[in-house]
Amino acid sequence: MFISPAYAQAAESAAPNPLMQLAPLVFIFIIFYFLLIRPQMTARKKHQEMVSNVRRGDVVVTAGGIVAKVTKVLEGEEIMVELADNVTVKVLKSTLSDVRTKPEPAANDK
Repeated sequence: MFISPAYAQAAESAAPNPLMQLAPLVFIFIIFYFLLIRPQMTARKKHQEMVSNVRRGDVVVTAGGIVAKVTKVLEGEEIMVELADNVTVKVLKSTLSDVRTKPEPAANDK
């Protein structure tokens, strides 16, 4: 009684531009590239450079948190590290999380 029937009019609608439909996806990909992908690639490159420059005498920190001194750089992806006196272990280079330079001897302030 109080509701009158509503009839929709047929309006001519233009087809949406496919370029405008893809614009948000392209914009999201650009944001992902600069906020996620690019920083990850630079961090990976920095880690690979750090690992490839490991040399004898460096103090390294493994992914497990073990601090050790490099005694020998082996062929391939392995190095020998000294954990304590007369305790050496083979470690993969890729598991190194930090490479510290050779420790400086303490200066005598007498």
